[in-house]
Amino acid sequence: MYATFWALVPPIVAIVLALITKEVYSSLFVGIIVGGLFYSNFSFEGTLTHIFNDGLIAQLSDSYNVGILIFLVFLGVMVSLMNKAGGSAAFGQWASKHVKTRVGAQLATILLGCLIFIDDYFNCLTVGSVMRPVTDNKKISRAKLAYLIDATAAPVCIIAPISSWAAAVSGFAPEGTNGLMLFIRAIPYNYYALLTILMMVLLAVLGLEYGPMARHEENAMNGDLFTVKGVKEAQKEEKVEGRGTVMDLVLPVIALIISCVIGMIYTGGFFAGESFIDSFANSDASVGLVYGSFVGLALTIIFYLVRKVMKFKDCAKCITEGFAAMVPAITILALAWTLKGMTDSLGAAEYVANLVQSSAESLLNFLPAIIFVIAAFLAFATGTSWGTFGILIPITLSVFPLEGGNPMSVICVSACMAGAVCGDHCSPISDTTIMSSAGAGCDHIAHVSTQLPYALTAAGVSFVTYMVAGFVKNAIVSLIIGIVMMILVMVGVKKILKKQA
Repeated sequence: MYATFWALVPPIVAIVLALITKEVYSSLFVGIIVGGLFYSNFSFEGTLTHIFNDGLIAQLSDSYNVGILIFLVFLGVMVSLMNKAGGSAAFGQWASKHVKTRVGAQLATILLGCLIFIDDYFNCLTVGSVMRPVTDNKKISRAKLAYLIDATAAPVCIIAPISSWAAAVSGFAPEGTNGLMLFIRAIPYNYYALLTILMMVLLAVLGLEYGPMARHEENAMNGDLFTVKGVKEAQKEEKVEGRGTVMDLVLPVIALIISCVIGMIYTGGFFAGESFIDSFANSDASVGLVYGSFVGLALTIIFYLVRKVMKFKDCAKCITEGFAAMVPAITILALAWTLKGMTDSLGAAEYVANLVQSSAESLLNFLPAIIFVIAAFLAFATGTSWGTFGILIPITLSVFPLEGGNPMSVICVSACMAGAVCGDHCSPISDTTIMSSAGAGCDHIAHVSTQLPYALTAAGVSFVTYMVAGFVKNAIVSLIIGIVMMILVMVGVKKILKKQA
């Protein structure tokens, strides 16, 4: 089973079960068990050892993963603090006076998501906590908020040169290659990211909803923001203790953003003499975000105590409440990471590498579109964009070396990046998808099922655009064609739905 299609069966089982049963925890664990059975050749002892020793324990003892979990907890505590102090409620009241329409609320969410481009995890939870009061006030469903958060997380980070994603891609470039320059050159060809942002704006402006999202939005207009039974009841409303103002949300968020940027460049050696760009490229996002979120949390507590918005006893209560709020996301993440470990141990990387290299020569002009599909499928099945980068970028650059000046090298690298983000965007076991559900306070499977038709629409248009790019080899011409296609598709869908109504 090693390095064959069987390597991708465990995550496929987990994803299919999750979509059928609407229960993500047991679905992920069944996928993990299947991976353990395959790896151990159906040995009971070998399966147990691989699942827990090589899988769950190994993933939870990985320093990068632990850093992300600590960052999650700190952010959960900050959100709890801002809610209890009244900052979120005050911001919601202020925004409801200035953001007059549902369209305005959606565009404001998209804009904030595009502005917070440092890291996708940071984006998901920050945008969620800030915009939830605004979208709730305008009767926008939590599923739609989760989609807007998810679609401005990875798709924005993958076209932002100063982000943890740029650092990751740079790290996967071969030795002797300027990874950051490769990332920048690939931005105009990153059609999935660019077209997803356009699609979000078109959906908001045209008032267009289709697929399961239409039902969620219709229910939201009638007062039910969640649609899924039991989700609202499971979310305890924070009791407002303080006399918060808008600044009690804005200043902590600004402090958090600045602290996280400083934390990331610190880990990249900025204060040891490295340039800002190089320090970002060399940063350890996990550690930097922990440093930044801790400093942001400490400053928030001090700020509230000085202003006498909250008592220290109430601040201390928020630590356990914030942690408890993040337990579902932490559980899903731990299981998703373990499932990825099962997939890696079965040789998924080697299987995909052989697949790409075997098709490289025979389908030259179609290769960007093929790489886009392969990257999307791999990221969907494994739930990781970065892992997909690590597998496909070196293969792509070995087929099309950068030294010869062949434009196909940059196009194919960008297709790999775009496909990875697309698959990550669609996958229920992706950490960014999980974070988006947590940030929006939305049922996870509801988020996945409502987002999928939108993500597949953007993927379809991107696939055709990459076919065009493989022949014309011009970023601007291909992008214009992609934009026109996206506008036509959105207008066409609106007309079809109008006729059906």
